[in-house]
Amino acid sequence: MRAAVMYGAGDVRVEDRPDPKIVQPADAVVRTLAACVCGSDLWPYQSMPTAGTGRPMGHEFLGVVEETGADVSGLKTGDLVVAPFTYSDNTCDYCAKGLHISCRNGGRYGFDGVDGGQGEAVRVPHADGTLVKLPVAADSALLPSLLALSDVMTTGHHGAVTAGVGRGDAVLVIGDGAVGLCAVLAAKRLGAERIVLAGRHASRTGLGREFGATDVVAERGEEGIARIRELTGGTGGVDKVIEAVGTPQALDTALGTVLDGGTISRLGVPQYEQGPIGPTGFMRNITLTGGASPARAYIPELLADVLDGTIAPGRVFDKTFPLDRTPDAYRAMADRQVLKALIRP
Repeated sequence: MRAAVMYGAGDVRVEDRPDPKIVQPADAVVRTLAACVCGSDLWPYQSMPTAGTGRPMGHEFLGVVEETGADVSGLKTGDLVVAPFTYSDNTCDYCAKGLHISCRNGGRYGFDGVDGGQGEAVRVPHADGTLVKLPVAADSALLPSLLALSDVMTTGHHGAVTAGVGRGDAVLVIGDGAVGLCAVLAAKRLGAERIVLAGRHASRTGLGREFGATDVVAERGEEGIARIRELTGGTGGVDKVIEAVGTPQALDTALGTVLDGGTISRLGVPQYEQGPIGPTGFMRNITLTGGASPARAYIPELLADVLDGTIAPGRVFDKTFPLDRTPDAYRAMADRQVLKALIRP
């Protein structure tokens, strides 16, 4: 099969790889219909050391089940399924608590002999616990929004949930990437009344407004903090912040705009090892939460809203690339020419 492999920073190739086969009885082989490039894929794209053995890329995909192992009972050949961005057994104690990202038997695509999602097919471990069957045809116009449930929409939703967003809230979302925009959509879905989006790319913040943002702040640093405080009037900040970037500057903005006793949910993969969590923050009683989304836990709830048209997160995909042009998709996203690239094998 053809699949995308990264050999180092800026070096993504599409090459021939072995066709996936059933290895464990709980496996399924899925023929990919749609995949995409994640913002988190851009971090290794910018910094991965050169390696002689490439790393299979991609963790967001949907497709059709082609083969199942002997222990798979909930899926059959021909089922259309979406894959959360990590696989999980859906039976361990962590999964039972809705924390599938920490599954004791789970793992990540592209590691430990498991295929990446940016290819023609994928072997999915723990298929019954991982894959979610989709009640639409393989040519449905909803496929982009259903693909978004693999990661980007469930991650945005995770930020809104862990920040405690509820009806009537004022929320700040930092970052106008696909995750930030989906966090806006998620906050609106949960009833937020005012949503301030901190972002400076007009085409993206325009979509953010359509998703539910009531205000947009393009300024950054201290100027941005001052503008957000000004927008929030007498309170001088917000109780709920969703930080969807992962840089120290984004965390500084979150800390500079959250009210004492408020909550900051971090969704952006941190590009730092230490943060400002000393005595000043301690005295403010701020809750710092968030993390990697347990996507499998959220898909059933969000799936219903995609199917009935309540939300359309697939709008974050603004350009489609054939599989052989996956390197172009990475370049376009890294150069901010594309918000989120959809890949069609």
